[in-house]
Amino acid sequence: MKLQTLNDILTAIVNRRSDRVMMQRESINWVSISSAELYQKVAGIARGLREWGLRKGDRVAILSENRPEWTITDFACLSIGAVVVPVYATLTDRQTAELLCDSGVRAIVLSTQQQLDKVQSVRDQTPVEHILVMDHVESAHAFSLSRMAQAGPSQRDPEFEALAASIRPDDLATIIYTSGTTGTPKGAMLTHGNMASNIECSLGEFGVGEGETSLSFLPLSHVTARHVDFAMLYHGVTLAYCPEMEKLPRALAEVRPSIFVAVPRVYEKIYAQVLQKTRKHPKRAIYEWALEVGRKHKPEILAGRTPSSLAWRVANRVVYSQVRAGLGGQVELFISGGAPLGRELADWYATIGIRIHEGYGLTETSPVIAVNTPRAHKLGTVGKPLSNVEVRIADDGEVLVRGPSVFRGYWQKPEETRQAFDGDWFKTGDIGNLDADGFLLITDRKKDLIKTSGGKFIAPAPIENALKLNPLIATAVVVGDKRKFPAVLIAPHFPLLEEWAKANDVAFGSRTELVENEKVKALYDGIIAETNRDLARFEQLKKVILVDEEFSVATGTLTHTLKLRRRGIEQHFKEKIEAVYEAAEFPAVT
Repeated sequence: MKLQTLNDILTAIVNRRSDRVMMQRESINWVSISSAELYQKVAGIARGLREWGLRKGDRVAILSENRPEWTITDFACLSIGAVVVPVYATLTDRQTAELLCDSGVRAIVLSTQQQLDKVQSVRDQTPVEHILVMDHVESAHAFSLSRMAQAGPSQRDPEFEALAASIRPDDLATIIYTSGTTGTPKGAMLTHGNMASNIECSLGEFGVGEGETSLSFLPLSHVTARHVDFAMLYHGVTLAYCPEMEKLPRALAEVRPSIFVAVPRVYEKIYAQVLQKTRKHPKRAIYEWALEVGRKHKPEILAGRTPSSLAWRVANRVVYSQVRAGLGGQVELFISGGAPLGRELADWYATIGIRIHEGYGLTETSPVIAVNTPRAHKLGTVGKPLSNVEVRIADDGEVLVRGPSVFRGYWQKPEETRQAFDGDWFKTGDIGNLDADGFLLITDRKKDLIKTSGGKFIAPAPIENALKLNPLIATAVVVGDKRKFPAVLIAPHFPLLEEWAKANDVAFGSRTELVENEKVKALYDGIIAETNRDLARFEQLKKVILVDEEFSVATGTLTHTLKLRRRGIEQHFKEKIEAVYEAAEFPAVT
């Protein structure tokens, strides 16, 4: 059937009568949830919300880590026409209160005692009337979600289904607050039709279906993760929920998924682990040989074929398969989204026999605009635009898009909504181009482009992506907007740097002492000098700023989806950045 609303996904799941729609880890075992159990829980929560007086258009927040209750609650709210407001579990109490107030939330469903305490601390500042808790928590101020779910019908409920079927494509489904890489978060309003039209087109070329499994570990408060999970469920893929990123390796080993969807940060960490494990002889020599073999066979991998040469089979058994084993050993489909993957990283994965299908989109486009597929795949691009969207490139290089998946506007922000469009074309804020074969290439964020005081524009992302492939670099951020020259802020990969320091007689008592050591500075100066060889003169990085901490959500240097928060980075390291440019402007007198 044609997907018109998100409620149609629930109908498709229930009609499939599967014994294993979802999985979650309880104690030492993975427990399955059938389509019949899912239906009962969704209908029970929907009935309970209605009894509380919640109706079509009312906002309900979900504040939780990834777990089945997240999606069950989502379906329940959508089935009665309520508008779901996802809230990141990592937000502070103040940030949470701001979102609840801005969206006018009447009820909130949260996961744990910790999240309940957070909401309770700011509840009197918000319009929240009802609180539901997923865990078994004793509280006079909250109600048990499981109790409400268990009160659902044991058979199909015509009244519930009629209400769900009455929701139309133009009805508002969700308000998703953007992660705010450059400014204050805004609530993007997405309708049922926006998301349904995107889901129907995005995975159709991948051939996923019943009998396959995918891990849900990317935060469901982000549109990419939610879209992927909806699409997987729609196509009959079983979802196994992993609530914490730290538990991902164990979940991969136990579940052994056939589909792996991740953000670039996860793929970067896997790459860094491989480099660390193969850094010493004889593993290093074997690894380098396997890379050389992989490079020769890379065109076959990118074309979706498995090389048959003896050398490749040996390299696969000794090296490539070990990387896949860390992901459970059964993954056949790799997808990346949420941020630019970087050509160099995608190239490395192809070299070891893994073809990653990179996609591209934004919250405001529900989210997928383009994606590489098994039939249409080109390294260095984000694929061809979906069949139901149009893409054109503005005169200044900005990517514009229109189609049924483009959002309605920003919640209670008419001026920001107006500024987001050029006629009926949504302005993505990204710089890119369409090649002769119709593949979309994204260069950088328009707001991230650095303009030196000499008037030269620098796209930082390609430079940063190239630098991150160096095993001694965890994160690199190019700075220098309105300055005479660009510089780079580097957070080292400390385990490898500390090992290098010990091998090179560099004494240190802390990370601060380590990054301030002259030998260490010279090491990174050398890395940047190598990088500069491939850059235009105006792009070349003149100074290196080493920092003694890793970037994180807690410090405001990463978004909740692990993307660089550039304004946060520049603010957090303001003194260090200013010191470098002041020293260049006013060198010390000797």
